[in-house]
Amino acid sequence: MVAGLGAHPADQSGFMLVPDSIDALAIRLLLAKSAQRSLDVQYYMINNDIIGRIFIASLVQAADRGVKVRLLIDDINTGGMDEALMGVADHPNIDLRLFNPFASRGIRALDFWQFRRLNRRMHNKSFTVDNQATIIGGRNIAAEYFAYNEGYNFGDLDTLAVGPVVNETSDMFDRYWNHRKAVPMQQVTGQQDDNGERMAFVREQLGKNIVEIQSSPYADAVKISWDKYIGKENGSFIWAPYQLVFDSPDKVIASKSKDADNITTPMLQTVLEAQESLLVVSPYFVPRSSGVKNIVKLQDTGVQIDIITNSLASSDHILVHSGYAPSRKPLLQHGVRFYEVKEDLELGGTEEAGTKEAKSSLHTKAFIVDKHYFFMGSFNWDPRSAHLNTELGVIIESEEMATAVENAFRNAIPRYSYEAYLNDQDKLRWRTFDENGVEQVFDTEPNTSFWKRLKANLGRLLPIRSQL
Repeated sequence: MVAGLGAHPADQSGFMLVPDSIDALAIRLLLAKSAQRSLDVQYYMINNDIIGRIFIASLVQAADRGVKVRLLIDDINTGGMDEALMGVADHPNIDLRLFNPFASRGIRALDFWQFRRLNRRMHNKSFTVDNQATIIGGRNIAAEYFAYNEGYNFGDLDTLAVGPVVNETSDMFDRYWNHRKAVPMQQVTGQQDDNGERMAFVREQLGKNIVEIQSSPYADAVKISWDKYIGKENGSFIWAPYQLVFDSPDKVIASKSKDADNITTPMLQTVLEAQESLLVVSPYFVPRSSGVKNIVKLQDTGVQIDIITNSLASSDHILVHSGYAPSRKPLLQHGVRFYEVKEDLELGGTEEAGTKEAKSSLHTKAFIVDKHYFFMGSFNWDPRSAHLNTELGVIIESEEMATAVENAFRNAIPRYSYEAYLNDQDKLRWRTFDENGVEQVFDTEPNTSFWKRLKANLGRLLPIRSQL
């Protein structure tokens, strides 16, 4: 497919957006199945759930064919997974490294004295195949990112990309892979060779998961998506100038972070080019006082700023909402508009997966400037993404793509969000419209209990906004 794409300008790459959760998994499995030489895989989180295990199984199957797999996982969410990960790392064609690992593998709380180090994490997500195609975006590898969680699922966004951006993503991956914070799994655990027993056990468990999911409606939905993308025409890619943006891995070293290349520099340059509009989509939106002042300054120049984020009802982090809530009123007073996503956001793939009734939450991280520049990636508009975690994304200069994405968000706003606004008495209120177009107004955070609102309000008293 990539070979048949033809010639394009050297400064352009091809992008195919993937908003549907089922498609997002199918494309990853299809690319792993198609790999011939290499798989470079970098994730903040790979859960030990059925989707995480199916994903790992696809890497093992590729390695069995002789594909060289490099797997880089941030260590923050790997608690209790050492034995299984060691089994995977025992494969002769899989090299597994943990980024910024805990020293205490059993009781991680014993590392509390290293909080300053362990508080900084690798939040990047990339999946690169044969240096020919890559996936970057906001999805981690867990059931809730691919519409398979019966309790709640995330609405998220990836892009499949081809062209020069793939080599740049590979170079980015190499910088992280070769960084001193990327430690080989064997070195972290100190486990010795066991004559293949760990690997045999892992294969057995992965095989059971494949059998378990094969007869489900979810597997049927993935198969339909798989077949769709096998026959995908080359015209599905939008070719455009772009800028791959990412933090230096040195950002996780406190003493070097101030001098390290920071993703916020090119992102801010793009935002400040806004002449008419800025649409920000961020599940976790926590501007500090300086951030509020800068947003107000831009809004006051005549640029209309609109924020789409989670409502308290849909948020999966109450403390993050506590950090976000105080910014609403001062920004609303200057004309910034807020749209808070409802907990019944309709997600692509949940109907096919049988999880349509599950609670939903926004997880997409994007912004659009003047319907011309479109950013997507792993960066949240919060202090953690700006100052503590490393992040990855791409800024695409495409009026076609930016306009289509912004229109999709704006078309969803009336049905799937509450608009926060100030009434004539300068009081915070929320409004939405029912299916008949009748306005509903709320004087408290919509569809939340008293206790949830109390916890969110008490969270405002905690001096932790810099950690959110």
